Amino acid sequence: MSPLAGARLIVIKVGSALLVDADTGAVDRVWLTAFAADLARLRARGQRVALVSSGAVALGRARLGLRRRALSLAEKQAAAAAGQSLLMRAWEESLEPHDLRAAQILLTPDDTEVRRRFLNARATLETLLDLGAIPVVNENDTVATEELRYGDNDRLAARVAQMTGADLLVLLSDVEGLYTADPRRSPDARHLPRITTITAEIEAMGGEANHAAGVGSGGMKTKIAAARMAAAAGCATLIGLGGVPAPLQALEDGALCTLIDPVDTPAAAYKTWIAGSLAPQGVVVVDDGAARALRAGKSLLAAGARAVEGRFGKGDAVVVRDGRGREIARGLTRYDAADAVAILGLRSGDIEATLGWAAGPLIHADDLALAHGEAEAG
Repeated sequence: MSPLAGARLIVIKVGSALLVDADTGAVDRVWLTAFAADLARLRARGQRVALVSSGAVALGRARLGLRRRALSLAEKQAAAAAGQSLLMRAWEESLEPHDLRAAQILLTPDDTEVRRRFLNARATLETLLDLGAIPVVNENDTVATEELRYGDNDRLAARVAQMTGADLLVLLSDVEGLYTADPRRSPDARHLPRITTITAEIEAMGGEANHAAGVGSGGMKTKIAAARMAAAAGCATLIGLGGVPAPLQALEDGALCTLIDPVDTPAAAYKTWIAGSLAPQGVVVVDDGAARALRAGKSLLAAGARAVEGRFGKGDAVVVRDGRGREIARGLTRYDAADAVAILGLRSGDIEATLGWAAGPLIHADDLALAHGEAEAG
């Protein structure tokens, strides 16, 4: 069975080269109409779908007469502002005949890297999916800077897959998946139908963007990076040709593509995300007994905490260090910094008397990821 047919929640990335006619700078209505019918078919059989859609800058360039030269950052932001409404209008008009509702979400890296904003964005996405809408996600290019941005929507799509708990990420490309070399330049390139592990050799096969298309910022290299992120989140990735009518149906019918397997269970993927994707907002220092308990898979109790550093809120990521300053774990705290200070060293039964309420351990074992090697340490 095709991975598309069996997926519960699918995140699909659509690039500028598919949506925007390179000659006119306008939306490719023929392709989009067929693709909307493709989406309606998935929704009709009960599958949830979220879109990550490029195209705002490309459409805005044409609208503002900026198409024939490289843009400065300010001009890119202006083009995004002018083009985003055109992009959403195109999605709305294509989906409405199928009684499907589009909902715009614009994200910046803080929305996926800062815990509280992550929770807000995830809640919005989940509510829209529960209501039967199709979220249309894009980077907020009107405020993004070169230093603080996803850089391409392949990576953003992987983050959306992670946030929503998707089991399949579909990256529509200008080639039929991954080859051992760029098939546009190497006639001997060999297609790879399935990848179980993304190795350094696989990563080396990724090329650069297809600059001949004139739009888009990604290439196979960014798709491999996105697939790695998705795999770590327990999500498979399907890379296939997008520039055909009804590309999802074509993939289900056996069109050439590359499937990249996930590497973790959802629970393990969640801890991988805590360990590597969230920006820590503070530090909790623990005693030797608590450090041993954490290495044994236990929760961090207030009784074992000795000091708190930084300003963090409930649900933020924090680093856990031992008394010698060594990082032993990262986790999501159930208390803000002020409350954590107030309950340092307290037994669990005494927390409610101090705060007037209790939320259990300082960091629950389910929300705690040990540093590399710490499970065997001590």
